[in-house]
This record gives sequence, C-alpha cells and structure tokens, in this order.
Amino acid sequence: MRTVMPTIERYGVAQRLLHWGVVLLVVVVFPLGAVIKFVKDDVKLSFYMLHESFGFIVLWIMLARLAVRLSNPPPPHPSTMSPFLEKVAGSVHVLLYVALIAQPILGFLMTNAYGFPLRLFDLVPIWSPIGKDEVLAGYLKLGHVALGWAILALIAGHIGGALYHHVIRRDETLYRII
Repeated sequence: MRTVMPTIERYGVAQRLLHWGVVLLVVVVFPLGAVIKFVKDDVKLSFYMLHESFGFIVLWIMLARLAVRLSNPPPPHPSTMSPFLEKVAGSVHVLLYVALIAQPILGFLMTNAYGFPLRLFDLVPIWSPIGKDEVLAGYLKLGHVALGWAILALIAGHIGGALYHHVIRRDETLYRII
C-alpha cells in the first residue's frame, strides 16, 4: 500500500533540505558537545573538533536558511489557529532561528577566547576574530551552555507543536516541511 501525501502547498525544496540538514546536524552536534567532558583525554580534542566543525556548518546553513526564508515566505497554513497559537508558533520559529545562529557564534568565539582557533575538520584554519581571554571565555561558555539548553527546549516545543497538529488536530501542517 502506498502512502499518498495530501495536496497542500509545501515549503520549497531548498527550505525543506536546509531544515532537515540543520535537524541532522543538531542531532550530531548537541550530543557531541554534551559528552565531551566525559570522554577520555586522548580523544577529547577529536570530539571538540567535530563539535566545533559541525557547529560552524550549522551557522552557515542557518544563514542560508534565513536568506531563503526572507526571500520565500512560508506557504499558507492549512488550518486555522487561534491568534495566541499563531503567536506562539511564530515566536518559537523566530527564537529557533536566532538561537541556532547565535549558538555557533558563541561557541566559535568561546574557543577562540580559550586560545584554540578553529580548524574546520582539522583541515581548514578559520580566522580568529579575538585573542585569548580567559575571563571572556568563561562568559561565552556560560552563554553557550545556557543557549544550548534553551535550544533543546525550543526544539521540544517545535516538535510538540508539530505533533499537536499531526496527532491531535490531524491537519496537514507537518506535510508542508516533509
């Protein structure tokens, strides 16, 4: 039996690919960052390198997503929502964009401030805009960690909203991004 997608207006191909690319990268980056303090010292630098490199890619994909989003408004929503839920959904989307752009910037600046300039996948050196500054690094780390947990909460809210539409309301909202 073949599943047929409803006939609705969907996000463009670029928007869908960028969305799911970021999802995939966040699924890799977040756990890498969360386990770094638990891994053996002989592999710790490899974990940092992967976390930072994939995070740096998240930044550029998010900037591309922002450009595509600003030049291509989202398709109309297939169901009516209360003004309150529209504001909540819009706020979560905006906050996810802001957080997923700010987070890799904070992480990049933090590692620079700790005195470790980024080498993308240990191959391509990335120019360091700031020098070593332990005090600044501590503040940037605090922001990076706090924003990481905020992103996790925003993602949970985003997934919760998608499930609400798909399972409870049984509307076609989810199909716009698939």
